[in-house]
Amino acid sequence: MENEFYEKVRASLQKKYRRNITAKFNKALKIYKLVNAGDRVAVCISGGKDSWLTAVLFKELKQYSDVPFEVCYIVMDPGYNPENRRLIEQNAKLLDIPVKIFESNIFEAVREIPKSPCYLCARMRRGYLYSFAKELGCNKIALGHHYDDVIETTLMGMLYGAQIQGMMPKLHSTNFEGMELIRPLYLVREEDIISWRDNNGLKFLRCACRFTENSEKDEELSKRREIKALIKDLKKKHPDVEKCIFGSLQNVNTDTVLAYKRKGKKHYFLDEYDK
Repeated sequence: MENEFYEKVRASLQKKYRRNITAKFNKALKIYKLVNAGDRVAVCISGGKDSWLTAVLFKELKQYSDVPFEVCYIVMDPGYNPENRRLIEQNAKLLDIPVKIFESNIFEAVREIPKSPCYLCARMRRGYLYSFAKELGCNKIALGHHYDDVIETTLMGMLYGAQIQGMMPKLHSTNFEGMELIRPLYLVREEDIISWRDNNGLKFLRCACRFTENSEKDEELSKRREIKALIKDLKKKHPDVEKCIFGSLQNVNTDTVLAYKRKGKKHYFLDEYDK
């Protein structure tokens, strides 16, 4: 029996959201060379809107792509409460995604961390995901970071971290040899993901963390909310401000910066100033 609900979701990506989601997903795959022949990709599902959309898009890609690749869908349970676990399992059935769920005790491990538990949790989750994906024979993990994550992270680094550091569309793992991280939603706007979710009547987790209930107490999440508000305010006078922030990551003039890092080594402008 066909999954009628999934067919509705699928149709929305082929019609209503073809331009703003599906086309941008495919564009990112092409220009950043995210999926190649022979790849085995582990789509990592946290339970939120972004990762579920990534899973659905990969399900469609696998069916129609001319590039021969394999895909699996993995969910790490870091200690969800029963309600959140059930919601993930229900969405997997609803969206016809054959998920592989594995357990970890990350929430318990970071429970007593007084400051920024979400930062530590994210780092630990990444390691567990790489490890499990590698056990499954995968060479890539796909995460659901989108366009807005890119520009917000860039501004957060500048305003709170005193650094200019972008969020790359793909990265080689430094701890898991032969593994790579890819971000297929790199060009997709968050407002379109929210619209896709709401128009299809989908309910997802707000984030992959037990601390969501007290998220206002987490420093990193609070800063991200501040950045979202700042960008929203700037857009009132400068509608293209987001495009400019994103574009700046592709237009860095190293002749006009005091210092920059390359492969971990810091270079100062004075090093070559008199040459």
